[in-house]
Amino acid sequence: MLSPLRRTPLDVLLGRWTLDYSPAFVAMDLMARVFSPYDLSPGGANPLRNILAETVHFDRLAQAPIKLFVTATNVRTGRGRVFRNSEITPDVLLASACLPTLFQAIEIDGESYWDGGYSGNPTITPLVRECMSKDTILVQINPVERPELPRSARDILSRVNEVSFNAVLLKELRMIALLRHVAQPENCESASWAQMRIHRISSEMMLELGSSSKLNAEWEFLCMLRDEGRRAGEAFLSAHDDDLGRRSTLDLDELLTGV
Repeated sequence: MLSPLRRTPLDVLLGRWTLDYSPAFVAMDLMARVFSPYDLSPGGANPLRNILAETVHFDRLAQAPIKLFVTATNVRTGRGRVFRNSEITPDVLLASACLPTLFQAIEIDGESYWDGGYSGNPTITPLVRECMSKDTILVQINPVERPELPRSARDILSRVNEVSFNAVLLKELRMIALLRHVAQPENCESASWAQMRIHRISSEMMLELGSSSKLNAEWEFLCMLRDEGRRAGEAFLSAHDDDLGRRSTLDLDELLTGV
């Protein structure tokens, strides 16, 4: 509530969620381009670590019947590592959301990790190999397409991040589309990929939110995102409830155009 990262009075008046004109955000953005997290926070303290340790029952998560896969990117190798229920700790969750311009890399088992989006956003492989369900529902928060050309330095950098974060997911979806055309029934591995039904829940509102809104922690903004997420989920179920378990609702063949 006391964070300086807040919208200006004009933005509040106009109903905009951007922090582009917030003095604190502008200063932070400029510093992030010159200094690294190791310069600004030598100790690497992250208040979220204590919150996770106090509020999440990781021992119960290890025994949970629902499988949870969390991906982080190994800084040294550039490869993604998928953590499963019994392996998930506060550090694993911090690593999975570690943006290198904002936070120091998280060390796990002697290796340093960054955000999993660089190597799998999300990675679909464990859903195919380790789960029985043939339906995967993607909840998309990073737009794949944007109608306007980014021109400011901040918008260009944001779009580069969106493209890189989506690249791995699109590659896996493209592979599923290809396997649907060429998979052989006797090949269990390729058949499992080809049989996966893919669905997507998305919101056009995400196109209206700039990169600076990712640092907006105002309660009103978080409530708006929650309500929009529920609205998008209800709209998806209303339109495709009968398709679940029967057919894909995301046109994967469109990804093969131009390949």
